[in-house]
Amino acid sequence: MDKVLRVHQVGDYARYIGAPELHPLVSVIHYDELEHCRHSLNNYDVYAMFIGDEKLEDLSYGQLQYDLSRHALMCVAPGQIGGKTDTGEEIHTKGWALLFDTELLRISELGRRMADYHFFSYNTSEALLMSPEQRQSIVQLLEQIRTELLGKHDEHTLRIVVSQIEQVLELVARYYSLQISTTAKSSNSDLLLRFEYLLQKFYNDGLQRTEGLPKVKNFAQQLFLSPNYFGDLVRELTGESASSYIRRFLMLRAQQHLASGATISETAERLGFDYPQHFTRVFKRYFGVTPSEYVRK
Repeated sequence: MDKVLRVHQVGDYARYIGAPELHPLVSVIHYDELEHCRHSLNNYDVYAMFIGDEKLEDLSYGQLQYDLSRHALMCVAPGQIGGKTDTGEEIHTKGWALLFDTELLRISELGRRMADYHFFSYNTSEALLMSPEQRQSIVQLLEQIRTELLGKHDEHTLRIVVSQIEQVLELVARYYSLQISTTAKSSNSDLLLRFEYLLQKFYNDGLQRTEGLPKVKNFAQQLFLSPNYFGDLVRELTGESASSYIRRFLMLRAQQHLASGATISETAERLGFDYPQHFTRVFKRYFGVTPSEYVRK
């Protein structure tokens, strides 16, 4: 079994690779400067962001293996496992890392914004592939954070650092939006056609009898995407979330069943709702009338 490094605090990872420990809650690492760095497969209790300035091979994310291109940025959140198994040999890699503790979310406004940064739950294969200019804009901020942490710490230090981290996250969000937009345009409607096919197949195979209502994560897995990256692609293509897309599919299907003479209970069962009352609530929220009122029209 591969040995896993538990990164409970940011200093755990810094000590392992021989990097300076700059602050208990924040770590900025420049791999180019390290003399005794080693690979590690990490179990994170902190947030982390890695910029690779060379091709990285055989990286792990969960049970899958990936290679990353040069100037790729990858993010991980608490509860995730990622990295590369330690072979015992010292390595000389290039790039940067930013790690910050969940405590920062509690003591600052950053906690209110973290849910907006979907990229922390993207798969490694969905890493941000940056241009040299994009990479440099983020590295400049990392250098500013490190400079602040290397100085004398006072009551302003953490507020300044949190503000700089927020700037990094906003830049990453901007660059991911550009990447997703480009990916969506290149795929055109192919992703939606496959999504629609899988939705149809879900009901053709009668999976609603055993699995209930269709779920975004199941379709994302079949399309080899993380749920959030898949959802962001669907939103870019349609202007609505993947869950809203599924809901619209269900309600149009519900109309067909009711129009063909199916009862409310039969329609709810055919769609995968556990109770007719649940179906009625969803139907009314979508159409503004109950199924009974719709049938009487």
